[in-house]
Amino acid sequence: MGTMVPRPSLDSSRRRSQEGEQVPEASEESEAQAATTAGQAGADAPDTTTDGEPPGILAGRALAAPPIFVIGSPRSGTTLLRLLLDAHPRISCGEETHFLRALGSIVGSDWPLVASYGLPRDWWLARIRGLYGDFQAEVLARSGKARWAEKDPTYTLHLTFIEELFPDALFIHLLRDGHDVVASFRDRWGYRSAARAARTEWARYVGAAMELGGRLGERRVLELRYERLVADPEAEARRLFAFLGEAWHPEVLDFDPADHAATERYRWFTAQRREAGGETTTIYRSRVGAGGRSLDPVLRTLLRHQHGDLLRELGYLGGSDEA
Repeated sequence: MGTMVPRPSLDSSRRRSQEGEQVPEASEESEAQAATTAGQAGADAPDTTTDGEPPGILAGRALAAPPIFVIGSPRSGTTLLRLLLDAHPRISCGEETHFLRALGSIVGSDWPLVASYGLPRDWWLARIRGLYGDFQAEVLARSGKARWAEKDPTYTLHLTFIEELFPDALFIHLLRDGHDVVASFRDRWGYRSAARAARTEWARYVGAAMELGGRLGERRVLELRYERLVADPEAEARRLFAFLGEAWHPEVLDFDPADHAATERYRWFTAQRREAGGETTTIYRSRVGAGGRSLDPVLRTLLRHQHGDLLRELGYLGGSDEA
């Protein structure tokens, strides 16, 4: 009998990987094929854990419906989308974990070292899928919900790995005017961060998400515009849940009373934003056009010089805007 394989620690998975770390292209085997391949590793890699259960024993509950990933540039309003999803009686969508970004390095940047242990890449993919599936299944069991979603903009740069783990996943790309994204970077993280967003980051994230949409098509990727979501929340939320195959529940639009997993900092920040914008509704519109109103000439020029074509393609630049 081979050596028992210990269940990985959830705490160890929280190590942050470097932003923008590249994950190499990999095969598009199905989950069943990956698990079978891992099982064929033989005595050197028996498919058992210290408690006698196969890895991912709970994951079947978590994968009863295709998992959902919310992607897009940071500061695009993805937290708003998370709260809408989490307010649905069947969907759990908690705070960002960064789990998959960290775990991806096992079969990505760290693979030359990990491979030296002699276990095939598919073996590791099956364990990562099982670990993450067990985590989400436990969350579902505690919340009484049936389906999980993960909102993490940084996953937008790790989509090949996520597709490999969950080949039936659905993706929601929330798109926002680059001017407003840059303004939000500035307000949240300072001027240097805003300059980086204008120069590279906004377009890098948007480009990766659009490439995924072009490759997988409308059945797997839904593009939502932040501006439309806050202008007509019900219409856009109905589109969202129809895409996911979920029934409409109007309470998702009044998500504040729901029992969300949210940090105190988020609650404080949201209250400050509503007060500053004179807003009283759950979904506020005051941040639309913030970049156009407040970006200084340097940030505005940097964004438009670097990514004017993309802004025009998306309808965020044209006519009097370019004056």
